Parts: sequence; structure tokens; C-alpha cells
Amino acid sequence: MPGPLELRAGLVIPEQELRWRFSRASGPGGQHVNTSDTRVELSFDVGASAVLSEAQKDRIAQRLGNRLVDGALIVVASEHRSQLRNREAAEQRLARLLRRGLQPPPPPRRATKPTAGSVRRRLDAKRRRAELKRQRGTRSGPTPD
Repeated sequence: MPGPLELRAGLVIPEQELRWRFSRASGPGGQHVNTSDTRVELSFDVGASAVLSEAQKDRIAQRLGNRLVDGALIVVASEHRSQLRNREAAEQRLARLLRRGLQPPPPPRRATKPTAGSVRRRLDAKRRRAELKRQRGTRSGPTPD
């Protein structure tokens, strides 16, 4: 709940860097919907963060660039009828996004060649298929006039 957001050991986003906004959510809830601000919007300004290093900010910008709005990562939760549960959902979603954005890139793929056996099997299968199709097309016997 309100408080610091722990991403992993040694990396905690302080509460001061998180901005909360609440509004009325659509969906089920009857008259409760019309009076309660249960929709939660949680934003975290990646560029202005004092906790993240420049390398971490760059990595997040690169991996989550399509999710950033003016340098801020915004998460919305409105699936629950309770503001408390929506706050928890928004925090979990933001933490999951930031963890994914901070992961190091995967090792580069090393190009490999297909084995001789796999090439031979592929070509044999192509020949068998071509022969089958060729047999379908030929008709023997007299042709009707």
C-alpha cells in the first residue's frame, strides 16, 4: 500500500516518487460507482527519479519506451470495486513493469547452420511431395472428345 515500492533487494522506489490519482471507475457496482473514486492511476517519473542510475533509466526508456508518457510510466487499475484493491493491483503492475524494464538484454543469438542430416531430410521430403503432386497431374488413357 502507500509506501515505498520494492523492486528487488537494494532497489526501492520511495513513496515521494510515486504519484497517485483517483477517479470514478466504470463497470459494475450499482450506485456505489457513482460516488466512489475507485479507479487508480499510479505514475512514476522515470527521468526524474533519484533512485535509478542513468544506465537504468536508459534501459527502462529503451525497453518500455512505448509505455512512457513524457518520461513517466503510468499504470491504471479499475478492475476491483475497492480503491484499496485497485491500489494494490496498480502497485503490483508497476513493479512488474519496472522489473521487466530493468532486466539485462538477453545474450545475442549465435547463428548456426543446419546439420547435413536435416538438410538431406528436408530435400528428400520435398522430392517425395513433388513426385506425389506430379503423379496427380498425369492422366493415362484416351481423352474424351
